[in-house]
Amino acid sequence: MAESANQGYEVTASKYRPKTFDELAGQEFVVSTLKNSLQSGHIAHAYLFSGPRGCGKTSAARILARSLNCEKGPAQGPCGVCDNCRAISRGAGMDVLEIDGASNNSVNDVRQIKDEVLFPPQAGRYKIYIIDEVHMLSGSAFNALLKTIEEPPPYIVFIFATTELHKVPATIKSRCQQFNFRLIPIETIQGILKKVCGEMGITAEDDALFWIARESTGSMRDAFTLFDQVVSFSAGSIRSDLIREKLGITGLEKLNALADACAANDAPGAFALTGEILDSGVAIEQFVIDLAGYYRSLLLLKNGITRESLLGYRPALFSAKALETFDSIRLEQALELLLDCYRDIRYSVSPRFELETAVSKLSWLSRWISPTELGEAVENARSVFGNAGVSAARQVQQKPAASAPAVREMPAPAPTANVANTAPAPRQSTGNGRSLSDEFKRMLAAKGNGTSDDASGDEEDVPLWDSAVNKTHEKTENPSQVENVLSVIPGTVIE
Repeated sequence: MAESANQGYEVTASKYRPKTFDELAGQEFVVSTLKNSLQSGHIAHAYLFSGPRGCGKTSAARILARSLNCEKGPAQGPCGVCDNCRAISRGAGMDVLEIDGASNNSVNDVRQIKDEVLFPPQAGRYKIYIIDEVHMLSGSAFNALLKTIEEPPPYIVFIFATTELHKVPATIKSRCQQFNFRLIPIETIQGILKKVCGEMGITAEDDALFWIARESTGSMRDAFTLFDQVVSFSAGSIRSDLIREKLGITGLEKLNALADACAANDAPGAFALTGEILDSGVAIEQFVIDLAGYYRSLLLLKNGITRESLLGYRPALFSAKALETFDSIRLEQALELLLDCYRDIRYSVSPRFELETAVSKLSWLSRWISPTELGEAVENARSVFGNAGVSAARQVQQKPAASAPAVREMPAPAPTANVANTAPAPRQSTGNGRSLSDEFKRMLAAKGNGTSDDASGDEEDVPLWDSAVNKTHEKTENPSQVENVLSVIPGTVIE
């Protein structure tokens, strides 16, 4: 009894395989072009279908073959009731031959095809060869097939399907009509799954079906395969919480809680939530993937993107606190941290250590300063110090001349003096021919030798940098200058 029941079961991907062009989801351009070609009678001798896995290439090839050999055609679609259509649907059509290019990729296999094309079809109008994964053919096999594709008998039609178009030689592409299949939109996959649930008598939450459609990444076959797995443990009711529990997926509620803890700089709380998620059975790699996808969604929301198919959830379900705390720069840094963490996990001593380190960095993300912000702060601080030095130099120049000091004997100049005198002029001048950087160097040299410029008694020998700093720190005379310097440095609190 169990054996007969197993023989009667058919997987959803095969049961709901498209049988007409109208059932081919997400390929409007391909469908319209092929329909017009069939209606006008412009039948090419070779077609090349390329695109991602599970998007309908082989199904479209079978539909085209049935349309060409339908007793009521060639028409825009097969009738599905004539003997030829039913035979091709069962895989018993003698005039439609499906060949796996991965296992029949030698020159001898192509030579057999060249011998067979000499015999006309037996039941239909055309003898059709469907070669799947055609990119697996060897270079010699492709070369042997060139002449047959270019000048085949009038009753021969070749339909090639491949997921790796770049591996097909240009000489083959130039002899075929090319059709590029696209990934199926998430909304389309969700609608098909909802229709299937209705026909099978299964109740399903919209969020659960949306998750299945999103995880399929545009492949209808992957969506049906995952759907069969979820149905097997759902007992007729597909729920999001049940999917998270059985498949070990991090829920949005826990991701929101973790993002809130990171936004509040609560490292202990973030570590506790991380341990709770891992203890629930979620794999570390899956957790990093879910967390990276979450911060990606926050980055998209921060830039005004609210499309649910891109975010993965409704915009209102994401943490408002995290969106308010983090700007785009810090969200980009968070995403970069998590992507680096995923790469490092593979070669790490402990993948959990890598994850906890990344969570620790996320917990102080709101205080992180980007290199751009730091560079702007340095430039602002430099401008404040530079204005203070210029002001001090002008005050020194405006003081009345003092009595001439006593003449002292100066030692012979050092040999390096000429080199210093021939050095190019500094780029930033203080107004009297000396730069702040040179004066700062003189001050350091004087302190290193244990001497002071003040010993000379020359008021003009006071380093301009020292004057600028002293003027800036004279809070009793001008307290606003210190506040101006501190205000341009991020994270500084002025009391």
